[in-house]
Amino acid sequence: MYRFHDKKIDTDLFLQLQDLTTVLSREPDLHFDFSYGSYLDVTDNKVTASTFWDQNDSNLKVAGYKTDIYLRTLGNLHYTAIQPLRNFMDDYFNESTLPRFTSQLVTFFENFRLEELIKKDRPGTVTLFKKRNEYLKFYFTNQLKTNVTKGYAIDELFCLIFLLVQADQPDPQFPQADEKQLHQLEQLKPAIYSLFEVKATEDILRLVEQIVARLINTYQDSMNDYFIFPIAHINIYTRNNLFDELTRTDPLANDDLEEVDKEKSDYIDETFSTWHRENKNEDRKQTFLQFDLEQGTKTDLLGGGTRETEEGDQAMASIQGASGESEQKDYSKLDTLEKKESKQAGHQSESPFGEENKHAVAIVKHAEVPTEQDKHDYDEVVLDIDSMRRKLAKTIENTLEHKQTEPRDGLAMGRLSKNLLPLVFEDNPRIFYKKDHQSKEIDAVFTLLVDCSASMHNKMDQTKRGIVLFHEVLSQLNIPHSIVGFWEDATHTKDNYQPNYFHTIHSFTDSLYQKNGAKIMQLEPQEDNRDGFSIRMMTKELEARRESNKFLLIFSDGEPAAMDYEENGIVDTHQAVLEARKKGIDVIGMFLANNEIAENEDATMKNIYGTQRAMVPNVEELPEQFAPLLKKLILKTL
Repeated sequence: MYRFHDKKIDTDLFLQLQDLTTVLSREPDLHFDFSYGSYLDVTDNKVTASTFWDQNDSNLKVAGYKTDIYLRTLGNLHYTAIQPLRNFMDDYFNESTLPRFTSQLVTFFENFRLEELIKKDRPGTVTLFKKRNEYLKFYFTNQLKTNVTKGYAIDELFCLIFLLVQADQPDPQFPQADEKQLHQLEQLKPAIYSLFEVKATEDILRLVEQIVARLINTYQDSMNDYFIFPIAHINIYTRNNLFDELTRTDPLANDDLEEVDKEKSDYIDETFSTWHRENKNEDRKQTFLQFDLEQGTKTDLLGGGTRETEEGDQAMASIQGASGESEQKDYSKLDTLEKKESKQAGHQSESPFGEENKHAVAIVKHAEVPTEQDKHDYDEVVLDIDSMRRKLAKTIENTLEHKQTEPRDGLAMGRLSKNLLPLVFEDNPRIFYKKDHQSKEIDAVFTLLVDCSASMHNKMDQTKRGIVLFHEVLSQLNIPHSIVGFWEDATHTKDNYQPNYFHTIHSFTDSLYQKNGAKIMQLEPQEDNRDGFSIRMMTKELEARRESNKFLLIFSDGEPAAMDYEENGIVDTHQAVLEARKKGIDVIGMFLANNEIAENEDATMKNIYGTQRAMVPNVEELPEQFAPLLKKLILKTL
């Protein structure tokens, strides 16, 4: 039931879950991802939700994902004790003959304990946990039947333990279960019921050890994985709490201590306060100055208040000021937003084209002088699409002409209108008009970004026909535009080097005055496609343009595919599209299919481009499909 590698990601939901992770953990560097199981990885700053929840029922799917995040960020991050859990694994778990069963029992019991804490602290989560547990009971009921049929004894027992703990009645019956496992369950009930009284991780571990000790000589280990251990890389953590590990501050680089005579040293015990017009700060005791130290010599001088978890006078990394609640606006909820923006700003400086593209390198390849064959092929395409070109250009020119000659009525001055009724019925009549002569230029700029990945090999010829129509119409209307093919060179990629080529067929400057549209015929299918990086590159170029209306059209035949990009490529491309749109650029996805558009292909394009996408079932129809779209976009600028 796991559909991980070929799953289609709902980008809006993914971003919601990322925001939820940031808000609940209050750690802007902690990012979200889908995985085979749900776990918290402080080393890689990651929280995952299990693909187990990829259900047709969208409400159940959302509930599953969110409760996974609740358990990791509100639960494990703050309430799971690392050292006892680590010691348990070192001293007992690794020597057990039932490691898989033991691990899953610890995970299930700890999840149960954390769930009760979370529901008590945040009652709004109760409904989601109810949906989660209702489905899990249904799932384990079916798994129980399967394990009975296959003779997986300890898997059957695990299902019985789960259903007993989650039962709605005090003594549930399991008529389908094997008598041996039912008898074993009866023997374990006193220990299992003590789960409802545990207070800490240590209690969970003692309970699991007590249960496993009764099974270790009777059963073989589990065949199935129902729960993934919730904490990754636990052996390398040194703090007792995951939140402390996540927010740890390393000690000073040097570990020397300076002997200082306190009597000869000046120490000013004085409070510095800030002032705000809405906070008189009467007690004068709220504010102090503190600075972050990474290197230096420790002394035994008073530091005005040390942090117990740090060495020496480690200080808070901020200058704090006191102010009361404003009467104008409530800014009490801006903390997480500020952290998130800080994170985004930090990532922007490190990887301006997205974290997934930090090793991508842009290589510009300029089109060559067209050959005679290029010119011949281009002339044939122009002749083929000429009727569409003339019709489309004429429609736009007529609209532009109408706009130039259309008078403006209801003015305070100008030519006197024939309609003088406003003089009688209105207090301030406006009875003049002007017949302005507006500019014939269309204030717009276009970029056509063409996917040149290998999968385009049977679509490129027809794609060029659409591009020729694009170029011919915009040239006739004197609209600047660029045409760029993109691909990633898969044969030369390395872990820290991913060359991405941008084949510039036409730039904004030469698309109008140079009559060499035949260069379009040089577009050819190459290798991989890293769409998010390419869209950001084109967005940067369009940002520098002065035109009021900017359009970016991406021609592609499917989802992104490049080195270390398959799993996160859709989300990264979606984010690149959102970034461009926030900058005032209209981004339209043009999907090219082979006679039929599959449901998953439409879903992928929707996840990336939303409603601003055009699905072309047959590339041979591309010019016919492209013409009305181009008309709509140009008329939008008039």
